[in-house]
Amino acid sequence: MGKRLVVALGGNAILDKDPTATGQQLAIKKTVDFLVALIKEGYQVVVTHGNGPQVGNLVLQMEAAVSDKNPVLPLDSAVAMTQGSIGYWLQQSFHNTLKDLGLTQKVVSVVTQVVVSKDDEAFTNPTKPIGPFHSEEAAKAAQLAGKGTFKADANRGFRKVVASPKPTDIVEIESIKELVASNRVVIAAGGGGIPVIESNHHLQGVEAVIDKDFASELLAYQIEADQFIILTAVDHVSINYGTANQENLGRISKAELNRYKDEGQFAPGSMLPKVEAVIEFLTHRPEATAIITSLDNVSNAIKGISGTIVSDEG
Repeated sequence: MGKRLVVALGGNAILDKDPTATGQQLAIKKTVDFLVALIKEGYQVVVTHGNGPQVGNLVLQMEAAVSDKNPVLPLDSAVAMTQGSIGYWLQQSFHNTLKDLGLTQKVVSVVTQVVVSKDDEAFTNPTKPIGPFHSEEAAKAAQLAGKGTFKADANRGFRKVVASPKPTDIVEIESIKELVASNRVVIAAGGGGIPVIESNHHLQGVEAVIDKDFASELLAYQIEADQFIILTAVDHVSINYGTANQENLGRISKAELNRYKDEGQFAPGSMLPKVEAVIEFLTHRPEATAIITSLDNVSNAIKGISGTIVSDEG
């Protein structure tokens, strides 16, 4: 088997403009075509994905139809539902594309629970955006109506925010390792994983959303990935973003990237968690590399041609 890659898909790889099931499946087909090309080249691919737009839309749908006989389900269950639906779309698309190319790999998506601490301060300071963007006026009205907390997100509007505790363990990690060792294409930790806490050796779901970049980093570390790849909407991480002095980052050391982070170069809720996840991964696995780039550029980034490529020494 070739190099082991953990590829974390951003929301744009699943939901672009068309929020219907058909629209999202078409976006996923494009994504899968890129990833299957890597599998054809001999890479071993493990896929994680976000679910911010999907889980937000699901919560809105439940709230719009709430009644005594049709109550709103808690957020951990909503995460599980979208993890299942997106996993199904990805799994089916991988299966069909691999078959069309005559490749024999089997594909499996794992319903993944991710452990968080019940004492995580995130539960008192919600920061994780979910769902669609709103105008400031609409966000204020929703907040006054008791529909949650809304905050500005990367100058693109206002989104609902929920608790985003840091992941500490992956419940199904041993099963995932076994699947990876048997050369399965594995889809896991979807939407950051279903958030659970441990109490008296039992698991219990909690009202939260785990950042998919941090959960993906933990998975990449635990399965000893050679490369951790975060796919987003841009080809490179940039400093001085949106200014005349904007500079795209190519090959860079972990220390340099960390220095830019400390300078406040990266927006919270946008590029910052991706950068932090990359730094954490390389702290755990200094012999590996990490990449932040777009889906269209991923092949070039893996070859070292373009994209933001981070290593321990640069």
